[in-house]
Amino acid sequence: MKTRKWMLTAMVILATTLSLQSCLNDDDTPSVRMPNALVTLKNNVALGFYLQLDDKTIVKPTNITKSPYGTKELRAFVNLKFDDKDKDKMERAAYVNWIDTILTKPMAKNLGEKNDATYGNDPIEIVKDWATILEDGYLTLRFRTYFGDPKKTHMINLIPTGKPYEVELRHNANGDKAGFVGDGCVAFRLSDLPDTGDKEVELTIKWKSFSGDKSAKFKYKTRK
Repeated sequence: MKTRKWMLTAMVILATTLSLQSCLNDDDTPSVRMPNALVTLKNNVALGFYLQLDDKTIVKPTNITKSPYGTKELRAFVNLKFDDKDKDKMERAAYVNWIDTILTKPMAKNLGEKNDATYGNDPIEIVKDWATILEDGYLTLRFRTYFGDPKKTHMINLIPTGKPYEVELRHNANGDKAGFVGDGCVAFRLSDLPDTGDKEVELTIKWKSFSGDKSAKFKYKTRK
């Protein structure tokens, strides 16, 4: 399996260089170039390397036996060619054309009065599309903001607000507040939130947008 480094506009500022895993497939058609799934890359003693497609469905790669990222659990965009014979099963097989990892982070601590100084309070937008989703214990967000100075590093963090199922997205632009509008993706593991048991609860995320304070709600159930 070949590995090559590439640059992705806004994401390079947040996650430095991203790895694109080219799995011996020379097909460069639009259907192969575009991601068709958002997954969690996992390792398990019994299953080995596999992809968690949603809360219930796993995918076993037919052309990869070991994770290109070792034992790290990461969220990632992938392009998969599924075996249609098992489309109704909870465990599916697929040929992996490529993997593009997403910046995957734990939640940060709420520092009270030190939040602004530590995490910033610069505006940011959360984009409502298929990449903004809460599943498998991760809140994955597609965000949008201004990028201008490649020497400046934007920092994105998610902190609890003090309410059981309410979180706040924090953005520190480090002074880089003008230039072009760019998008990026980040995923936060929600394991620091209280256990919901077997219940599904409503999770609220708050953030400071360019037009004022905003919030959104997601259905959340603690990952087992």
